Amino acid sequence: MKKPRLNWAAEPWSDDELLECTMVVPETPDTATFTFRAPSGAWFDYQPGQFITLDLPVDPARGQAGNVQRTYTISSSPSRPLSISVTVKAQPMSVGTRWMLNNLKPGVRIKAFGPSGIFSFHKHPAKKYLFISAGSGITPMMSMTTWAWDSGEAPDIAFVHAARRPSDIIFRHRLEQFASRTPGLQLHFTVEEQDAFGAWPGYRGRLNQIMLGLMAPDYLEREVFCCGPEPFMQAVRDILIALGFDMNHYHQESFGAPIMTEADAPVIEDVAPEEGAKAQITFTASGVTAACAETDTVLAVAKRSGLNIPSGCTFGLCGTCRIRKVSGEVHMVHNGGISDEDIEDGYILACCSHPMGKIEVEV
Repeated sequence: MKKPRLNWAAEPWSDDELLECTMVVPETPDTATFTFRAPSGAWFDYQPGQFITLDLPVDPARGQAGNVQRTYTISSSPSRPLSISVTVKAQPMSVGTRWMLNNLKPGVRIKAFGPSGIFSFHKHPAKKYLFISAGSGITPMMSMTTWAWDSGEAPDIAFVHAARRPSDIIFRHRLEQFASRTPGLQLHFTVEEQDAFGAWPGYRGRLNQIMLGLMAPDYLEREVFCCGPEPFMQAVRDILIALGFDMNHYHQESFGAPIMTEADAPVIEDVAPEEGAKAQITFTASGVTAACAETDTVLAVAKRSGLNIPSGCTFGLCGTCRIRKVSGEVHMVHNGGISDEDIEDGYILACCSHPMGKIEVEV
């Protein structure tokens, strides 16, 4: 393949020029990094954390030549401007990503649009950062971390990543190499299950308040950037709100529709207990109804009403205070003391559940 000429004196790459795939690197099962260069030799100018849209020649409806557009966060850093990379993971129903994994090889040229997006720590300068990601949501964090590494200044980044198993942690070895050479980058991985025949000395289970406090004790002082599936980001927001974090310093990027400008950014309206908001709990087995505030826990109201709910840790870890909710909604931020199956069956942990209006529980 003919090497592209360098073009440093010209303008940076613009999306009226095709990109040429120059390298494909497998990362984890069903995940690969695709690196592109401009045939003209133009360099790439963007902000770490932004995304690019690829025009892929695939038609999922007819199985014939066509085009679909797919948006991917750029996993490379503009501090290394000769090329640009995206790291993609195929999901069960993937069309564009699956086409890339099966067909996109060095030498193939495709149309691209961008780069664009508002998710970048360049837009929110701070002394200390907390990056929280899950799955392929690690890609913008990798871009920003690489920029911080290349800047020549010691970063202060607490990097938290959640994956299904250790072998699914994208960029693990590269991040560990970065962290081994600067004390300012602290890596923390948590997995839901171990790999067969593989030791795992790190955290196990879903990210929770206790883990976050151990990983980044000074989280209240950090600018937070979060990326991952929406349920994961919702859980992170719930954790931070429950811990009293100032959400003006929270920023997120999702796998949904790309956000082009600040004006396009959706307003996040999380449901959380409000100071001064009134609520009511009816303990059906005891025939007791108690007025309370949304900021009260079910356990605290029960004790105040002379009722006994067995409890242990009081912060959602041990599961001792599990009870069934009959009706109404609660806001519950637990630390692993209850399973998803129990929650679906209507159970809650009384110690960390706040009534949102009127509720009934079997006590």
